[in-house]
Order: sequence, then C-alpha cells, then structure tokens
Amino acid sequence: MTAHDVLQLRMVSRHFGSFRALDEVDLTVRPGARHAIIGPNGAGKSTLFGLISGTLRTTAGTILVDGRDVTRLPVHRRVGLGVAATFQHSSLFLRETVLENVLLSVNRRPNPRSRSRDAAIAQARELLDRVGLPTRHDLTAAALSHGERRQLEVAVALGTAPRLLLLDEPAAGMSPAETARLTELIAALPGEITVLLIEHDLDMVFELADTVTVMHLGRHLKTGSPDEVRASAEVRTAYLGTSMEVTP
Repeated sequence: MTAHDVLQLRMVSRHFGSFRALDEVDLTVRPGARHAIIGPNGAGKSTLFGLISGTLRTTAGTILVDGRDVTRLPVHRRVGLGVAATFQHSSLFLRETVLENVLLSVNRRPNPRSRSRDAAIAQARELLDRVGLPTRHDLTAAALSHGERRQLEVAVALGTAPRLLLLDEPAAGMSPAETARLTELIAALPGEITVLLIEHDLDMVFELADTVTVMHLGRHLKTGSPDEVRASAEVRTAYLGTSMEVTP
C-alpha cells in the first residue's frame, strides 16, 4: 500500500455457504483513475462492489480506503470517508422531486449544518446541471425516463462529494444515445474523483477506462491497460462462449 492508492483490496473473499462468490481478490485503484471491472456473468463483479461500498460484509480479507481499514465500517461511515455508489437497481425516492433527491445527498456531506439551505440548493442545482438535467429540477423522479434516472443517480452519488465513485452497470437498459450521453458525463467528471465502474458495454469501457480489471469465477484474472486486456489470450478464454467481444 502506498500513499497514492485510493483503494486497495487484500485477499478479499465473500462466501455464501459453500459458494465462493469472491475468492482472495487483490485490487489496487490509483487516484484519478477511470478503472473498469469487467467479466462474464457470475464473475463476482457486483459482489465486489457490495463489499467496497459496505452493503455486503467480507468473509475474509481487508479493504483500505486512502490507507484506512474500512472492512467493518457501515455504508454511512464509508460515505463520510468519500465513497459513493450507484447500483444496478435504483435507490431513488421516486415520489420526491429531482432536486429533493440530490438535496438529501448534499446534506449527507460532513458538517451539513454549517451550510444554509440556500447554499445546499445551489449545490444541488449545480450537480443537476453537470449531469445534464438542468430543466428537470421540479419533476418527480418517477417522471424521468430511464436514462434520466441514471443521470440523476450519478448526481445523487456526487452530492456527497466523493473521492471514490462506484458505478455498477450505469448504462444498463440504456439506448445507444443515452449511453453516449452518460459516457460523456463520466468522462467530464473532475480528475480528483476516482471512478471505479462495472459495465457490460465494452465499447463504453474501452472508451472511458485507463485501467481494466477482468474477473472470472470470483477471482482476479488480469489488470492492465485497455490494449493489454484486448490482447490477452486468457481474457479471450474467459469470454469464450459469450457474446462479448474483447478484441479490437
């Protein structure tokens, strides 16, 4: 572990009875990275995100954020340390307005009482503008399209001012046009936010990521640049029999 690592997993495992969803996974994420995790269905990707975010507990191993052991910390403590996540299944408050969803997140930042409500609203509006929802503030979240809800989820995650942003299949269910907008959104995030994402859309992955980790059957298979992963024979073997294409 160095002072430059935002996240490190050391021999992290998660077992469900006799089933090893994750088996002794090591992973290091450097600050400012656009780091993607890919792999066939059942590779353990979403389980890994659950362990990093705190929604699941490890069976064994250690998780470090900025050098601090967070392995046993609950979700809200990790949020306070700069970890935020979006998941495959929406956690939005559908009856609340778009602005209110983001306000709830902004108010989870450290020392929220030191800011006025007007300042919090201004921050929430700025985030909605950043993710491409400048005219949707007063709509309920339920009134948004699927793609817009995914954009809102990113705004909600950014509301806590994270240093590490976890995106679990952010493009799932999106049209090509919506995926293109989301890709632009993620690419435009400031460099001080480190992004770790799971995504099945490999075109999106190879456009965004500077580092790619491949998982297979609950284990770490390979980490490298997009070009190194594309050229890997072992990665091709892992994907054999699926519809995913990993070669140029």
